[in-house]
Order: sequence, then C-alpha cells, then structure tokens
Amino acid sequence: MDKTFEKRKKVIYDLICDDLYVPMKFKELAMLLQVPKEQRDDLREVLEALEADGRIYLSKRGKYCKGEAKRLTGIYRANQRGFGFVITEDENPDIFISEEDRSDAFDGDRVEFVITREPKERRREGKIVRIISRGVTKIVGIYQQKEKQNYGFVIPDNQRFIQDIFIPAEKSKGAMNGHKVVAELTSYGEEGRKPEGKVTEILGHVNDPGVDIMSIVKGYDLPVTFSEKILNQAERVAKAVSDADMAGRKDIRDWEMVTIDGEDAKDLDDAVSLTKEGEDYILGVHIADVTNYVQENSAIDREAKERGTSVYLVDRVIPMLPHKLSNGICSLNAGEDRLALSCIMTVNQKGIVVGHEIAETVIRVDERMTYTSVKKILEDRDPDEMERYRQLVPLFERMGELSQILRGRRQRRGSIDFDFPETKIILDENGKPVEIKPYDRNVATKIIEDFMLLANETVAEDYYWQELPFVYRTHEAPDEEKIRALATFINNFGYSMHIGVNEIRPKEIQKLLAKVEDTPEEALICRLALRSMKQARYMPENVGHFGLAANYYTHFTSPIRRYPDLQIHRIIKDNLRGRMDEKKIEHYQNILTEVTKHSSETERRAEEAERETIKLKKVEYMQQHIGEEFEGVISGMTKWGMYVELPNTIEGLVHVTNMMDDHYDYYEDRYEMIGVHTNKTYKLGQTILVRVIDTDRMLRTIDFEIADI
Repeated sequence: MDKTFEKRKKVIYDLICDDLYVPMKFKELAMLLQVPKEQRDDLREVLEALEADGRIYLSKRGKYCKGEAKRLTGIYRANQRGFGFVITEDENPDIFISEEDRSDAFDGDRVEFVITREPKERRREGKIVRIISRGVTKIVGIYQQKEKQNYGFVIPDNQRFIQDIFIPAEKSKGAMNGHKVVAELTSYGEEGRKPEGKVTEILGHVNDPGVDIMSIVKGYDLPVTFSEKILNQAERVAKAVSDADMAGRKDIRDWEMVTIDGEDAKDLDDAVSLTKEGEDYILGVHIADVTNYVQENSAIDREAKERGTSVYLVDRVIPMLPHKLSNGICSLNAGEDRLALSCIMTVNQKGIVVGHEIAETVIRVDERMTYTSVKKILEDRDPDEMERYRQLVPLFERMGELSQILRGRRQRRGSIDFDFPETKIILDENGKPVEIKPYDRNVATKIIEDFMLLANETVAEDYYWQELPFVYRTHEAPDEEKIRALATFINNFGYSMHIGVNEIRPKEIQKLLAKVEDTPEEALICRLALRSMKQARYMPENVGHFGLAANYYTHFTSPIRRYPDLQIHRIIKDNLRGRMDEKKIEHYQNILTEVTKHSSETERRAEEAERETIKLKKVEYMQQHIGEEFEGVISGMTKWGMYVELPNTIEGLVHVTNMMDDHYDYYEDRYEMIGVHTNKTYKLGQTILVRVIDTDRMLRTIDFEIADI
C-alpha cells in the first residue's frame, strides 16, 4: 500500500476521532481540510478506505462520524463471481458485500458486518468484520487428483463456493477421479491457503444412475433414512383401529366420501364429503389424525419436527414420517376404518360458511379417486368412467358446483392466482428424463384446492377468535416501495394500479393480472408482480394472507407431510378434549415461535432442493436434443440476452454473443432488443424458433440460438 495514502488516512482518521470534531458532510470536511476542488476525489478515496475498514462511518444524514460503525448481523449469501449479499432478519434490502470485504465468509455463514456506504439510489454496501458461525460444514462435489500427487481437491457442486477444497491423500477415503463425494470442512482457509477437508462419504461415480439427485440431497443436508429406533416405534404404534381408538369420536363411517389425488400418490391424508340440505352445502374435509400415532416429544415427533416437511424430488419422496405411518395407518385408504380430524362446514349459495364443526371422527372412504378420473367425469363426460363410478357421479357434480361458487367468491374479494405451469417430469428406470410437460391443473385439482383452502380458513378463524396459541400460515403485504416500482414499470405498457396511502390491496394485483392475461407482456408482469410479494411463512401471530386476500389462514390439511399441520392438530385435540388449561397454553406459547421459524426454514430448503432437481433433469433432457429446433416464447429479457420458454416449461438463454446477425441494443424501458444495422426487433412475448446449442449440468443452464435468422 502507498505510504503517502496511509499517512493521509491516519491524518483524517485522527481528525475525525478528535474530541472537538463535529460530524460534517463531505463538502464541509473538504473545506475544513482546505482541499482544492481538483484534489477532492483523492479525499473521497481516503474516506471510502476508512469506511471500508469500519474505522469511520457515514450517518444517514451523510455526515462522517468517528468511532466504530454499528455492528449488525445477518446471513451471508455468496455469488459465484466472488461478491455476495448479507440478508438480515428485518427484511430490509440485502447489503452488497464486495469480494475484498467478505472476510473469508462462506455461503450460509452467520456474520457480523458494518455498513460502509448508504447511497440513495443504489443498495447499501457493507464489510464483514466477524464470522459468528459457519452455515456449512460439508461440501458435495467432484473429487479430482492429479497423477503422482499425494493430495486431491473437491470441486464444489454449489457454484456459490468459489474455492476448491484441498484433501490430503490420507483423508480421501480412497476416492478416485470423477467420484461424487461429501467432504467435511476441517479448515475454512485463510490468505493464500485453500479450505481443507476430509472425504466422509463416496456417493458413486458422477455418471452412475441416481448419483446426480443424491448429490443434491446431500448438498441440502436432507435426511435420507430413519433410525432403527424410529422405525421400531412406528411399527409398534401403527396398529389397526380398535374400539378403544373410536371411543368418544363422531362415527361418520356411513357418510359418502372419497379421496382425490394423483395416480402415484401413496400418502392420502385428506378425504371429502358433500351433501345438500335445502340450498346449503354440507362440506366435510376429513384429515388423517396423525397425532393419534405421533405423540408429542416421542422419537418420531422429534424427527418429524427436525425434517419439517416431506420433500418431493423428481425421482423420489423423502418423507417426514416413516412409510409404516404415512403410507399405512395414517393414509385414508378406501374401505378401511381410519381416525380423522374433520372440519364439517355448512356453506350457503354465496360460498359463505354459515356454520361449522371441528370434531374427532372415525371415517371409512368409499373410493380412492384420481384427478384424471374426476376430470373425465366432470369435463370430458367420458361414458365409461361415468358408468364405472355411476353411484358417485352426483357427488362429483355437487363438488363442481360448490367449487365454482367458492372460487368466484375468492376472486371477488381479490385473491391472487399466479397460474404458472408446474413441471411434470417422466423418468425411465435409470432416472433419465424421457418426457417433460406442464402439470395438468384441471377441474379436479381445483375442487380439492378450493375445499382445502376453505377448511384452512375456517379452522384459522375459529382458533383466532378463541384466542388460543396457534400456528398461522401468513403472507404479509408487499413493501410499498416494491409495489410503487412495479406500478411505475407497468406504465410503460399502458397499465396502471391504484395504491392507497400506505396500503396496497390484493384486488389491485388481481385486476392487473386479469388485464395482462393473454398479452405478450403477461409472463414478465406476472413474474415481476410475484417478485414484489413477500414470502409466505408460518407464525404464531395472525397477520392474514395477502395473496389469498384472507384475514385468517392456516395449514390444517396435510399432517402427514407438513409439521405445522401436525402441530395444529395437537392444539385442536387438546382443546376439544378440555386439556387446554393455563399450563398447556403456556407450553404452546413457549414452543411455537421456534417451531414456526424452523418449519419455514425447512420448507424453503425443500423447495430449493426440489427446484434444483427439476433444473438438473431439464438440462439432462435437453442434452439429448442439442442441435434440434423448438418453438418458444420470449419470457424474459436482460442486457445479456433473451430467455425463451418452450411449451414443455423448459427455459433457456439466447445470449447476446450468440445473436450473430447484428449487434443488438437492449431497451430496458420497453423490454426490447433492436439490431443496430438491421433494426430487427425482438419483444417480450414474441414467438421465435430456437436451436439448442449447449447445456451445462454443473451450472444447470441451457443455451439457445435463434434458428430462423
């Protein structure tokens, strides 16, 4: 470092630390130091260096202050290009951390940092001053060893880990080149030294079937198996329903009811019944009583709480509960007596719940139906299917009627429906993708969605007014700043939104989505609207659900695969059985903050792992189609290229370097790319023909080029 520069730093630092110094802005400080205008850039550079060191800081009023900047904490999220961001719990915008200021932090570390810059127009910048705790202790990657060397390296799968992990030969566990391994970090590295580790598990060769998905499973530290103790406990409790089990329960085994699920579903945790009394519908949503078999603080319960949720990957399900429970006694299999917790609602012609009962019940499902079968009956009027289930056809027709009433009512109050197509991936016996298509969201899936939403709202409202400890599924209103930015942006397309003082109503978002439906800009505006939303989460406090325009909402309907639902059932049963005394209330108040926080975290982990496996299989699928041409729609635009989505939901990038017929300029305000010489224009929503030119399994990316040039 230049000695003169360091000397200047010391002089200015001593001045700011002087007891007589009064915090002042840059211009005032420059005048005090008698720095000529032509040398003020040098002064600014010195001040920025002192800020970066955390020795001075810039106040919100833009004044330079002495002493240490206020130390804040957050989670560091690395970028593969070296820089990163710190995410804080106060939900303020993330703080940018340059590569020089990351202080050997790894992705996921909890860090202490100081704000070094607070520019008005750009995001805040910071410097990490201490690593509080490491977020990652194990890395999944490919092992590589050069010939005649007694050490190797693990190249991390996760691109956020930008350094390879050094592995001494004696700690390689016999790994060979090309092996996918799990490495435990023994040192996080320092200046001039790489992080070190030891191989703890060899998953197999990178090209072996199933190793790709298992690498993601291990990368997200998802539990794969249950301990012998838990399996034995599940075996002991999974007994057939006895007379003692049924004592004191509402016996509704003679009610006509069905389960409606996907063809491959094995854990059937919800059944529905529907009759009419005059003009009113009597809707029963019957949920497996998992808490009867999973006692609080048992080994199974502790494991379920730790897992938080079942994880649905493209080639496997990692269940929250052992199969003996999830696919056995807790699954509402047709023709078998089952214990349930039922929400029985009286719904009028306007879709309003005018009365309800929550009860412990004994049920017996009449038929295990699939979404496909119910669609064939209600939409296709398939004669064979209607004959096969002729006894149940009137039930399904009633369900279709009520579903439309409920959906219409939700729409009128402003419920937002982001109808992005989900991906369905068909694999062969070796785990190779043979077909990728949009998931069919039909009349039957909507019926179940509508009935489950109503039950969740009804239960949440009931327990809110009882003022008992509870778990709510919340979705807070978006930040006004983000919504105003969205409103400004959509003006470019001729749309507008009404934003009240300190308030945005879901109805405004819903109306916007309706306006852009079937327009070229629909995909972009829907995505931007979604990004302006906050993430839904579990909380012990009820703040409503913005996206559903619901004042009360919870997750009550899936206790086999979500721990919050299981926790709610436990509260409801304690209340129904008269056990909700002061001691119980205090118990739940003490545990629910931690339970909801952990459940939200495990939900996000599961979603990320699911997305990664889908992206991986999409890349693997397109590897088989390099050189082939597909028609797609321009779904997004950036200065580095255009994203094109195919009808099967696969998205790839046409990079500007591959648009070789001209030099294209990007016009952000119109989301257009225009050729400088040809004036050729590409617009959002435009249908184009693309050719697959490359894929990258490590980065999970697909590259296209325009085929009709």
